[in-house]
Amino acid sequence: MTQYRAPLRDMRFVLHELVGLDRIAALPGCEAMSEELVEAILDQAAEFAAEVLSPLNRSGDIEGARWHDGAVTTPAGFAEAYRRFTEGGWNGLACDPEFGGQGLPSVLAAPVEEMWNAACLSFALCPLLTRGAIEALSLCGTLQQKALYLPRLISGEWTGTMNLTEPQAGSDLSAVRTRAVPEGDHYHISGQKIFITYGEHDWAENIIHLVLARTPTAPEGVKGISLFVVPKFLVNADGSLGARNDVRCVSIEEKLGIHASPTCVLAFGDQGGAVGYLVGEENRGLEYMFIMMNLARFAVGLEGVALGERAYQQAAGYAAQRVQGFEPGAKGAGNGVSRVPIIRHPDVRRMLMSMRAETEAMRALAYVAAAALDIAARRPDAAERAREKAVADLLIPIVKGWCTETAIGVASTGIQVHGGMGFIEQTGAAQHLRDVRITTIYEGTTGIQANDLIGRKIARDGGVAASELLGRMRETQLALGPARGQAFAAMRTGLAAGVAAIEEVVDWVVATQAENPKTTAAVAVPILKLFGIVTGGWQMARAALAAHVALGAGHNEDPGFYAAKIVTAHFYADHVLPQAAALKPTILRGAASVLAMEDGAFTH
Repeated sequence: MTQYRAPLRDMRFVLHELVGLDRIAALPGCEAMSEELVEAILDQAAEFAAEVLSPLNRSGDIEGARWHDGAVTTPAGFAEAYRRFTEGGWNGLACDPEFGGQGLPSVLAAPVEEMWNAACLSFALCPLLTRGAIEALSLCGTLQQKALYLPRLISGEWTGTMNLTEPQAGSDLSAVRTRAVPEGDHYHISGQKIFITYGEHDWAENIIHLVLARTPTAPEGVKGISLFVVPKFLVNADGSLGARNDVRCVSIEEKLGIHASPTCVLAFGDQGGAVGYLVGEENRGLEYMFIMMNLARFAVGLEGVALGERAYQQAAGYAAQRVQGFEPGAKGAGNGVSRVPIIRHPDVRRMLMSMRAETEAMRALAYVAAAALDIAARRPDAAERAREKAVADLLIPIVKGWCTETAIGVASTGIQVHGGMGFIEQTGAAQHLRDVRITTIYEGTTGIQANDLIGRKIARDGGVAASELLGRMRETQLALGPARGQAFAAMRTGLAAGVAAIEEVVDWVVATQAENPKTTAAVAVPILKLFGIVTGGWQMARAALAAHVALGAGHNEDPGFYAAKIVTAHFYADHVLPQAAALKPTILRGAASVLAMEDGAFTH
């Protein structure tokens, strides 16, 4: 099994050449983000990921989390790793300094979070959920709630959860039945929540649950949902812990992957009602929860990037060492020809190149989206903030949906590189596929992301945000013009075809969505895939241009890296971008065959 090593060279390249860290450092509140600080954070995070978290990935998968009589025990080493994680200040990297955070921008937090996810996804899920709770309370909580909960959540002394799903209410949150009955300054919460990541564990002394529930006078549907903070232990006014609240973990799930992460069933109010406190106003809970969910969707997209990288490292390491067969054209054994590592076999090289190219495209797109979030939050000019927010909002479902779907393919290809050994658990390749499989479901399935993309992000504004994104891609397409060589010609041709396909599809969505929403919904996932492939290709082309400039300027400290960037972008243009043109007829004509069959025919 290959242990994880953060791809720092590529991370730095994306941050400097594609994001432009100088742009982010110029934003209000980012003045302290010096080159020295960035380098120190990346280096120290890489060391922590490699030395502390990565060794836990396999052992945690084997041992798993265990439930007994309402308590959850995580695998050996996890609680100690979390202690070191919080003591190192990693939990509050991008959080508000007023409550103990470091206030760093999202674009710097992104590579760090990628490292945690790649090193051990099961571990990283707990801090991810805590950050969601921090964000919701920061934006919607009362001054008292912020003062009471935020410092301890940001420090990691306490952890947080999101409690949405119920047995009868998965993606359809209008079906939530958990009740919240007012009682003085608080509410009594009763009901059951399922699929609660780290809803119970042995890492921290308190867990702060954010829970969706209905008050007795709430209207039906999503308009009647409120958000409540429900601590595992009640919190006194001075921040000390009081009595155990009426919330219990009644079981944890047996899952395909992420075995070390406890996925809990929580029962609220079995002994009269769990004490909960309203966050914001009644009946606005879904609105508040989407604050957490939107950021969580981006974070899940980073999980896809991370596990794509982890699977690639595993496969490349194996291919370089596994000796098997002869290169095509060799005369074979007995003729003085040696067997070769399988990395010399063309089809293995094709698979490795596909894994590498798609992972680098995902990383670049995710970091660029994080930069757009930073600019949207911090730029003084209101018009520019609005423009970047629209682009960031458009990119988030792509990052979440396309990166996770692509990562499943990357991890599956990684098993294929190993051959039969990939199907054997001891090699470690299978775990990456098992773990990444949940990411297309977390925080809304790929279909939900795709419908968000076409409905809220394209049709709602008449394609304005999509047009802004298309304009940026055309600028790159034009920049490819003067460059010479087959690689850049392939990029230019592929990107041009992809941009044209998106433009035609956007016009079709805008014209069709209002009157025939079932038609657009039937091909929403292919639309999301189209956007992902082309925006990924856009970033690969930008990377190749930056590498071309660096080589031309005589930046010879690492010429092999820059040359590999151009080769990888060329591969993407030849092997991935052509899929965009093939998706266009599926999108424009494919809805009818999706919707034509009678319901009953599916079971015959």
